[in-house]
Amino acid sequence: MADPSIARFRAVVRSALAALEARRQEVNDLNVFPVPDGDTGDNMALTLRAVLDELDRLSERGSIDDIGREALVDSVARAALLGARGNSGVILSQLIRGAAEELISRPGELVDPVLVSAAMARAADRAYASVREPAEGTILTVMREMAHRVAMESSKLAEPRLRREATDAEQDRMLAALMESAVSTGRDSVRRTQNLLPVLRDSGVVDAGGYGLVVIFSGVVAALRGEDPPEVEHYAPPAASWPRHESGTFRYCTNFVVSGNALNEVAWALKLEQVGDSVLVVGDRSIVKVHVHTDDPDAAVGLFADAGKVSRLDVADMRSQAEQRAERHEASPAKCGVLAICSGEGMADLFRALGVTPLPGGATLNPSTYDVLAGIHAVAAEEVVVLPNSGNVLMAAERAAELSHKVVSVVASRSPQAGLAAALAHDPSAAADTNAGEMSRVLQRVRTAAVAGAGKDDSDGRFQRGEAVGFVEEELRAWGDPAATLAKIMQELAGGDVELMTCIEGKDAPLDEARVAALGPQHVEVEYSFGGQENWWWLLSAE
Repeated sequence: MADPSIARFRAVVRSALAALEARRQEVNDLNVFPVPDGDTGDNMALTLRAVLDELDRLSERGSIDDIGREALVDSVARAALLGARGNSGVILSQLIRGAAEELISRPGELVDPVLVSAAMARAADRAYASVREPAEGTILTVMREMAHRVAMESSKLAEPRLRREATDAEQDRMLAALMESAVSTGRDSVRRTQNLLPVLRDSGVVDAGGYGLVVIFSGVVAALRGEDPPEVEHYAPPAASWPRHESGTFRYCTNFVVSGNALNEVAWALKLEQVGDSVLVVGDRSIVKVHVHTDDPDAAVGLFADAGKVSRLDVADMRSQAEQRAERHEASPAKCGVLAICSGEGMADLFRALGVTPLPGGATLNPSTYDVLAGIHAVAAEEVVVLPNSGNVLMAAERAAELSHKVVSVVASRSPQAGLAAALAHDPSAAADTNAGEMSRVLQRVRTAAVAGAGKDDSDGRFQRGEAVGFVEEELRAWGDPAATLAKIMQELAGGDVELMTCIEGKDAPLDEARVAALGPQHVEVEYSFGGQENWWWLLSAE
């Protein structure tokens, strides 16, 4: 059983990552400093993902008492370091490391405003120290100003220390208020980055790393409050002013880990500056993460031949990245795309075949608002129609539509098979509201049905767990043997005037395609597909 404290910590990190994922591409597009390789959002997300994966691993080992607080935060800091890539990812790992060092140095203290203030200050100091020539107007500036605001707010509190008897809810409320003040200051700081870095001003953008950091903190607030994150502005750089990767700059973003003894960060940084720039060497005397922009990755790695073991080598062609980004934004995207929540890889393929972007919703089709928001921004179109395909997802989809900077319409599809029928009406050249209107009209003509295995015995004695239960428009209409139940449902769905019926096979369905086709009414053609959805043996629809 996972320790509740680890579970709470994981929930905060997951929410932070979800908030970043929702704007990952937007952060990428703002990336012009130190080079316009367009991967800041990717790199920061990789760092947080490494932390989340490490927390999952640690939770399997037992409670915090079993692991030890020092071992826990040290493992998280190391995971962030090893998972980091690029300038932004490495700097974010140092923010995490700095905060972790402060937590380790204060054994027994509760996580309260005083400790959070100290951890943020140390995080800012650690990040500045990791960069050879710190530039203002970057993630460093934003973090420093956020840490300063938190220190000020903490000093104003009548009781900045948390009482031992305080509940989890009281702790969350206290920290959420503090973090929300950091987000507010971070938003202002991000806006000012344009005035501090000429390349940002000339490109008409704000700093990508600083913006990503504020988005991360907004996700932290969301987790602590149990509600949507505080508002953070959207920024879209003008396509005409995206800078290109100049041929005179180094080509390859090179990252690797060195494990050895008595490793000296400063000494190695000086050597790396002979083969490249944008050098970061961070870690400790036994393990360091190296980041350098160079034309000769082999030469950079070769410097460490006698220093220790080199691993986790990652080389990205920044020139190619910049060209791909330019091509993506110079191309004319579809005016309107569609996002469909679904379960099962086969079902996802069915939506892709219709030009629709699928969003995995899990076995129960229950993605969060942030998952849907991230899906909306992954659709390569100016406007988006969302097909929730479940009544449970409708509210999350509508809230995501409100939060998105894109024009978004939500069509109230309540099942995947209904969503597939609606998706046939999609016109990429039409506006989202026009598409939504057409899809809604299709839904009015579509009847749906489904057959599944019963999860428990019926209280009225009609069926037992594991037997088939069949529904037409969410109303229970048949039960018992799978073949007999499916035949009855297909007969009722077909009525007297249906010529074509769609049947989508789910995971572990007890009858094969030939048997299912033979059960259909004689006057009806059954269009059979594999969806792989969980919980439902067959999903059916007919117009």
